[in-house]
Amino acid sequence: MNATNDETKSRKGLDQKVVTMREVAKVAGVSIKTVSNVVNDYQFVSDATRKKVNKAIDELGYVVNASARNLRRGQTGVISLIIPDLQLPYFAQLSSLVIEEAKKVGLQVIVEPTLYSREGEIEALRGQRLSMLDGVIFSPLELGQDDVAQLDVDYPLVLIGERIFTDTVDHIATENVEGAKRATTYLIQTGCRRIAVLGVHPGEKVGSAGLRFQGYKEALEENGMEFDERLVAPAGMWHRIDGVNAMNDVLDRNVEIDGVVALNDMLASGAMHAIQMRGLKIPDDISVIGFDNSDDSQYLSPPLTSIAPGLEAVARLSVRVLKNRIDGINPLNSESSAPVFRKVSSTLVVRDSTRKL
Repeated sequence: MNATNDETKSRKGLDQKVVTMREVAKVAGVSIKTVSNVVNDYQFVSDATRKKVNKAIDELGYVVNASARNLRRGQTGVISLIIPDLQLPYFAQLSSLVIEEAKKVGLQVIVEPTLYSREGEIEALRGQRLSMLDGVIFSPLELGQDDVAQLDVDYPLVLIGERIFTDTVDHIATENVEGAKRATTYLIQTGCRRIAVLGVHPGEKVGSAGLRFQGYKEALEENGMEFDERLVAPAGMWHRIDGVNAMNDVLDRNVEIDGVVALNDMLASGAMHAIQMRGLKIPDDISVIGFDNSDDSQYLSPPLTSIAPGLEAVARLSVRVLKNRIDGINPLNSESSAPVFRKVSSTLVVRDSTRKL
């Protein structure tokens, strides 16, 4: 019994022993440098030598230290996703998708919410922890068009969103103007004539709020409908309570209204609550349409019609471009190393919060 226990312990000890690259080299009959070349997949190694080394690796159970390998290459295998807030479904969903795409190409993601802070965004772009990152995907909210110089960094950076437009860094954008225009046009096509817009940031031209408001106004103009300032409700933040307050503000003005374009789904959810608390029916009395097609939108009552901005494509493209830059490859199979700009298409997802065509 004791002998058996001792043997088991011995086997456990062998199983737990860390196999070194030196041991692999000895078994394969090659130098440590050659083992390193095989592990790091360098191309100038003969097939015969590669087979010998891989056989020794399998026999000994050698495990590649990915962190050490990345450090030797000058890489850590870690990137950062800088976003304003994880509580908003849009950014929570974006984070999940980026993590999923990064995993496919061997990268880990640190998600860094800046909590609506200009200083937080600058710190995230300039802080000391960047030395442990291979690159950054950045979705700004507080930095704007006058802050292009803040994007002048010495590491791979991919910009997403619509706060800053520049040809100095890679940029993946979405159809904010086109999406809001599509949403407003759909309400018009279903018979709405007095359409409110919730979530406007007065004076903003560049940014999701400014661009979506522009799309709303373009749809009205192209359909021969008059713009009415009384149907515009600002909201500094885009949480559910902001939608409640903005919708109540419009309803308290005692203006005729039969449709609502909310500039994101959280605003739309709050607007629906405010409408129903007034004893009004959706969509019989007022149709409501959102933007972002968040996961929760289909579970509202009634399910929310919304614009899907193509977040899957945003995540896929931003990770691919960043990985290309990290590896020193022209992005997206481009013939040029110049920064790329891609705008992802949006789609309208029709549910029961709007009347049917």
